[in-house]
Order: sequence, then structure tokens, then C-alpha cells
Amino acid sequence: MAQVTKETKIGELLQLDKDVSPILFSIGMHCLGCPASQGESIEEAAMVHGVNADELVNAINQKLAE
Repeated sequence: MAQVTKETKIGELLQLDKDVSPILFSIGMHCLGCPASQGESIEEAAMVHGVNADELVNAINQKLAE
């Protein structure tokens, strides 16, 4: 089972499993294909979008575990 951390880049995450994109959309991250977002870490994306990085990582890892 794959797991991510706050340091995982958005680009790596989407290569791992594109089915996590609705989670990212739900926090307001709508430009998943733009080059800047691909190089952002999950922690950076959470900070920019005003969400708790640990909660976001937990939600993503729950989805990956399905």
C-alpha cells in the first residue's frame, strides 16, 4: 500500500494515483496540471489553501488505502 507524507510533491502524488484529485479539488486546488503545482509539496499546498497538512495527508492516505 502506497503512503504519502507532507513532503510528497503534488506531481508525484498524481502519478501515484489520480483518484486523489477530488481531495485536492475540495481544498480549492484546481490547477493540478500547472507546472507550479506539480513541484509543490502537500504541505506547501495545504498552507497556500489554508488547510491542515496533517489532515490532508491523512485523507489522501485513506484514499490510497482503498
